[in-house]
Amino acid sequence: MDSLTFIAYCLSFDEVIELPHFEKTSFRVNKKIFATLNLQKKQATFKLSAIDQSVFCDFDPNRIRQATGAWGKQGWTIFDLTELADEMLIDVLTLSYCNVSLKRLSEKYKA
Repeated sequence: MDSLTFIAYCLSFDEVIELPHFEKTSFRVNKKIFATLNLQKKQATFKLSAIDQSVFCDFDPNRIRQATGAWGKQGWTIFDLTELADEMLIDVLTLSYCNVSLKRLSEKYKA
């Protein structure tokens, strides 16, 4: 997935804003980050549950990995954007949004 498509998907969710976050771009709902984009490394980081993080990391440990330190233990997971199917990235983006957003917002996107 290219960066412009990623940004468009992030902003398609209800009440999302895009803000700088150190050297990355963050996507937030209700003042909470649910995804970041590192354009230089072509990577995105998502907030996942422990179970979802484990499943995705086991699926492709070369392209999906837990963030280092306490961030990873809190569910932050790094995905290589250029190496994974768009459908998977859309799924993980939706999970991350639903993990962070208010229930009234996330209900619309849950399967």
